Amino acid sequence: MTLAARLLAIGVIGGVLVAGLLYPVAGGLGQLAAQAVDGVAATTPGVLTGAMPSVTTITDDAGAPLAYLYEQNRQVVPSAQIATSMKAAIVAIEDRRFFVESGLDARGVVRALVNNSTGGATQGASTLTEQYVKNYDEYVAAQTPAEQLRATAPNLGRKVREAEVAEQLDHTVGKDELLTRYLNVVSFGNQAFGVQAAARTYFDTTADRLTVPQAALLAGMVQSPAAFDPVRHPAAATGRRNVVIDQMAQQGDITPVQAAEATAAPLGVDPVLHGLTEGCVGAGDAGFFCSYVLDYLERSGIGTDELRRGGYTVRTTMNRATMDRAKAAVDAEVPSTQPHIADVLSIVAPGTDAHRVTAMVANRGYGLDADQHQTTYDLPGTPENLGAGSVYKIFTSSAYLAQGGGIDNVIPVPPNGYASPLTPGFVVSNDGDYPPQMTLQDALAQSPNTAFVKLEETTGITPVVDMAVKLGLRSLAESPGPGQPSIADEVRAQHQASFTLGPTPTSSLELANVGATLASHGVWCPPSPVTSVTDPSGGPVTLNTPACEQVVPGPLADTEMTGLSKDDQPGGTSAAAATAAGWNRPTAAKTGTTQTSESGAFVAATPSLSAAAITFDDSSAPRPICTGSPPTSCGTGNLFGGTTPAQTWYRAMTPILGASPVQPLPAPDPRFLTGGRLTDIPAVIGDQAGPATAELQQAGFVVATSSVDSRAPAGTVVGENPLGGGIEGQAVTVTTSTGHLAPAPRAPGT
Repeated sequence: MTLAARLLAIGVIGGVLVAGLLYPVAGGLGQLAAQAVDGVAATTPGVLTGAMPSVTTITDDAGAPLAYLYEQNRQVVPSAQIATSMKAAIVAIEDRRFFVESGLDARGVVRALVNNSTGGATQGASTLTEQYVKNYDEYVAAQTPAEQLRATAPNLGRKVREAEVAEQLDHTVGKDELLTRYLNVVSFGNQAFGVQAAARTYFDTTADRLTVPQAALLAGMVQSPAAFDPVRHPAAATGRRNVVIDQMAQQGDITPVQAAEATAAPLGVDPVLHGLTEGCVGAGDAGFFCSYVLDYLERSGIGTDELRRGGYTVRTTMNRATMDRAKAAVDAEVPSTQPHIADVLSIVAPGTDAHRVTAMVANRGYGLDADQHQTTYDLPGTPENLGAGSVYKIFTSSAYLAQGGGIDNVIPVPPNGYASPLTPGFVVSNDGDYPPQMTLQDALAQSPNTAFVKLEETTGITPVVDMAVKLGLRSLAESPGPGQPSIADEVRAQHQASFTLGPTPTSSLELANVGATLASHGVWCPPSPVTSVTDPSGGPVTLNTPACEQVVPGPLADTEMTGLSKDDQPGGTSAAAATAAGWNRPTAAKTGTTQTSESGAFVAATPSLSAAAITFDDSSAPRPICTGSPPTSCGTGNLFGGTTPAQTWYRAMTPILGASPVQPLPAPDPRFLTGGRLTDIPAVIGDQAGPATAELQQAGFVVATSSVDSRAPAGTVVGENPLGGGIEGQAVTVTTSTGHLAPAPRAPGT
């Protein structure tokens, strides 16, 4: 029987279609029902499947919640995770015939039709199924205030459409599933949508643990969440709860004794509700890390709007203990209330398959209250404009190794006032006295400026800039807008010899990832804060992220680590800070300070963790920084990378690494100790052994040979080690085929 026929039959039987109304009512039913059917699939497809927005949960690496994102505070739960008491309470007070009736209250629709025809008020939904449709339209399908008004407008078209959808649902979805959907979609006030959010908000529990009085309170609130708000109107809420309890007893859901106990129970709602704070402001000290997670996911294909509706679970790489110790270190060095001075620290775990970010912290609090020195600006992850200073000498030395230099090579150290021909008018001096020459390794530890500007004359500026981008400063290559040059483009075009002294914007996160690239044997990976993303069903969500890259040869990266290993030793620029912290681990490290001491930086890596600290003036009018307890703004600064930044690093990393085994740095490669001319190794796989050997020797390499059983023709080169680039004169091993495979061993008894 069609919807129109059912409504007409009910109306006639009920005697409501009097002669004066019979024709207009009956004539309009078919058209209204047809419009409703047409509107179901076109306007509310989700109501038929039960899809609805849900909270996305961001967790730490152990799975503990870190932050929540939502458009509506709703956590969809299955039937098994909703207490029986809750199901009984909502049925008792809202639709006691729910399990035995149709989803359509046809008499109610006819009453609404007659009232509408006579100018009376349109009747509301009556069955739980119809209420589900109405609530779905209002809270899920409606995306704008105008759509929400249409979803709740007291007109007959809405009533008939809801009736048609309810009838379809009743024939396609089981009663328990319909009840579950209803309890997941309905509003309980105070931004709590669905029973799981309501259980948490009012009782700090879960939907499966709701007691009879708790369930009765929530069920009673559905009629009017504002009027029966237990915090604002406790007396009204108590009265309504007790009505529900009485209805449950009449239905036989609870005994009279249970009803009496439930009626006597206090409301049990704290004055301060337990609703979820939306966004990264709810993450506390981990807010900066959370902000980076959202930015990372946005770039990986999942926008914040999608996260706020999608009910995802985002498991991150943040280690709570590491974050707490890092936060304690930055606060100890520079209190959060210290004017003008920010202290930030980022920590990345190296690896050849991923670089996992384990902590990102700042001395400032993450939040919106500027009077409390809070900010939502991503201090650790966004490049600060003051620069990282001599940390950039890592890139000059690495470029030198890539061109055939060695860390044991002796390089010149020009005197103060050196005018480099690379950039006319650029004059550089040192902070202290240095011998006229020293090894590259000693220069990295003691950091004379003139030596590295002079070294740039050997490498050229472009290779140094390219090396910085390769190793991890990818933001330097990003264009600020269409047609606008990147920082790297400007440095190359303007031939800025000052690049090796680090005046360009830098973030502690990217610096930490530079250390991770070196510690990963030259493999760059994007600094990832995410381990996995799963959808509401638990299925994996694929992220669109850059692949890891072998950006420099492994031996070069390993040797650069050795080249940086004297910074914490006597004579090194961070030696005092290392000694004060009791540091005793092999470390590759570099300090940096900008010219006027408005910022200082320290990056250091062990085989297991890399971290970078930057101390800088975070005000709109930066001033020099003077060290002290705490550091302050001053007229002539004395901040160095080896002071506050290094002290922050060692204060944090000493307890973070704790009692874990002390690991040695990777062994340096002899090719990059004394150096040699770097050149391409000819690719000879597939060639015959004779011509291949001749080609390699002609290119300046020593050839070693081996053979292996293979189906390839005898004498064909099937292996070559190393491949790519190498130092002229090194040995290259070529493996040739014997031209046959040994027969497989016979099974016993054959």
